[in-house]
Amino acid sequence: MKSRRIGMVMDPIAGITPAKDSSLAMLLEAQSRGHELICFELNDLRLQNGDAYGRGRHVKVWDDPNKWYELGEYQDMPLGELAAILMRKDPPFNMEYIYATYILERAERAGALVVNKPASLRDMNEKAYTAWFPQCCPDTLITRNINELRKFKDHHKQIVVKPLDGMGGKSIFVVDHQDNNANVIFETLTHDQTRYTLAQMYIPEILQGDKRIILVDGKIPEYALARIPDADDNRGNLVMGASAEIRELTDRDRWICEQVGPELSRRGVVFAGLDVIGNYLTEINVTSPTGIREIQKYAGENLAARLMDRIEQLLSERRAAA
Repeated sequence: MKSRRIGMVMDPIAGITPAKDSSLAMLLEAQSRGHELICFELNDLRLQNGDAYGRGRHVKVWDDPNKWYELGEYQDMPLGELAAILMRKDPPFNMEYIYATYILERAERAGALVVNKPASLRDMNEKAYTAWFPQCCPDTLITRNINELRKFKDHHKQIVVKPLDGMGGKSIFVVDHQDNNANVIFETLTHDQTRYTLAQMYIPEILQGDKRIILVDGKIPEYALARIPDADDNRGNLVMGASAEIRELTDRDRWICEQVGPELSRRGVVFAGLDVIGNYLTEINVTSPTGIREIQKYAGENLAARLMDRIEQLLSERRAAA
């Protein structure tokens, strides 16, 4: 395929962990195909008279823990002139993130393919969007009312509570119905009943791992990445010390993917990560899902290549329709 300019909006590339970073895997795959790569941070994006612009830097990347990138000088450019833009900025999912999606939506309207679709990034909060698939999920409550959280805790005896805008296992609590710290936890997460928080019934199978299933354009993969918590932690997040293990998808995993995948594809979510504990869908990650480097390392499944195949296919379809 003819080389094209591909942009990526991400956190500073100097601060990533290269051996585990999915964004780097995507950049490496795009570079191997001859595409020109340009990196942006949120500070580089702007709207001016309704047009989207960015101060980007050309980047070269290597699969080397000692030198994984080289950045060029800043160049100002209309974002709509890029062939594709990958939005890979990590949460928190706050108003700054939402403002960035407005800029990217204007770039999309000017001609760039934005992955994932900006409007869907706004609509699909990673914790809350599971509510669109209740048949797949554990009993879940979203509220900022502490009395409702207490009743939910007393009913299920053991629950998990977490903020709606976080990532990487931060501020996730397992609360027992006899826990004297429950009120403090609820007050902290709801900011004294001024912010919504999420509670789910505790799923004991977390001890066997929190599975990350990567969907590219809604398609079901062969393998999932199981993230197994340390013995002294409840969180299945690699950044929090969980260990990685590759597993084939179960029939239930595939059924969950069949429920969720087509809707994600329909709404322009080309790259997503489903989190499954036991038989339950717990999160739908659409902002910057990770795990593809571990899946390639342990299972040989190159999801970065599958993603670039789909992006190139979409770009070819656009060119043919022009």
